[in-house]
Amino acid sequence: MKKILFSAILSLGLLFFAEGAANAQSVSGSIGTVTRGGSVRGTVALSIPGGLHVNSNRPNSQYAIPTTVKVSAVGAKTSGVNYPRGKNRKFQFSEDTLNVYEGTATFSFNLTVPANFKGNVVRVRAVVRYQACTDEVCYPPKTKEVTLTARVK
Repeated sequence: MKKILFSAILSLGLLFFAEGAANAQSVSGSIGTVTRGGSVRGTVALSIPGGLHVNSNRPNSQYAIPTTVKVSAVGAKTSGVNYPRGKNRKFQFSEDTLNVYEGTATFSFNLTVPANFKGNVVRVRAVVRYQACTDEVCYPPKTKEVTLTARVK
């Protein structure tokens, strides 16, 4: 009976640890300064802890959920999210290779501010959706959001 109870407690602990690891990714980014009537390149970074990977935006599998990045701004135009190349990796749970991101994946985009923009700062909302996995199991997809600011001259 004690062995069963111990096993159950250990299993629950590992489950909570694994869920915590799946939530450990962080999203950040930067834009810099932009001139009214001009454009600037911004970046969004997804940090992926060791032991985990996320599917790339083209994971090479119809069952793998791709990473997506959506950026938007009020009063300015965002466009052209560029996705980095992933790494092709073979995992125990798949016969085919999957294309994944590990470490830090950086996505770039363009921000264009109109000449008649009012204000000194433009805010860009970045929403990143991804699915974190270990070499053996994938966790439910997550969505994280960050607001980036650019100084307007």
